[in-house]
Amino acid sequence: MINFNGTLLFKENIQLTTDNRGFKYGDGIFETIKVVNNKVVFWEDHYFRLMASMRMLRMKIPMEFTLEFLEQEILKTIAVQDKATSFRARLNVFRKDGGFYTPKTNKIDYIIEVSATDYQTKSSYQIDVFKDFYNYSGLLSTIKTNNRILNTLASIFAEENDLDNCILVNERKGVAEVANGNIFIIKGTTIKTPALTEGCIRGIVRMKVIEMLTKNPDYTIEETSISPFEIQKADEVFITNAIMGIQPVTKYKKKTFDTSIGTKLKNSLRILQIAGN
Repeated sequence: MINFNGTLLFKENIQLTTDNRGFKYGDGIFETIKVVNNKVVFWEDHYFRLMASMRMLRMKIPMEFTLEFLEQEILKTIAVQDKATSFRARLNVFRKDGGFYTPKTNKIDYIIEVSATDYQTKSSYQIDVFKDFYNYSGLLSTIKTNNRILNTLASIFAEENDLDNCILVNERKGVAEVANGNIFIIKGTTIKTPALTEGCIRGIVRMKVIEMLTKNPDYTIEETSISPFEIQKADEVFITNAIMGIQPVTKYKKKTFDTSIGTKLKNSLRILQIAGN
């Protein structure tokens, strides 16, 4: 079942009109959230990112949209699903119907969809660069809007070329992110990830990894610009998102990578998820 504005409905009973602004203009944002054993992982971080994104897009935040309210709505939706221990929840917020580019109102509707998930780290993971279109830098690229056509095309390219993922580059041909997450490269004791000014999503797990590394005296973390050529010279590469956590990369073009540090960080992140925010 799906949660539409607080009401649980069967999928076939959801009534979205042809005036839906998320459909017509991509006028919506979403959070993809992991729920394990009825615990919404890193929920505070997801919630505050959602609030910041809604403000940036000039959406009217309902008075009831508190941290506790939305958490309970997610858990309410999970409670009526088939039994599982791990779920992917997608909370989608979009402006109410009406208007052309200029909306009739800034009030919103929301949908919560959940599905069971049990992502297992892949022992072999190959990536390459998607060069057809750019992921333009700027603040708008840091939030998760409904406009994901670039990510869709990159994912199709990956499938057509037997890749597990694709690197998206910005208009300066610098690395921004991958099709479904953020990217980190390791060279010696220095770990780099694209800065938000490069056009990457303000990822929750990205933030958690940066926090972990900042506290670790063994490594130096840099948020900076990265060229695709630097990836070939790296010792290790890994990608992050809310569902997979950390996925080490084993191959980029003809370069193969070690995965020991990425695996160690993945285990540390898992402990952090269990411990809470």
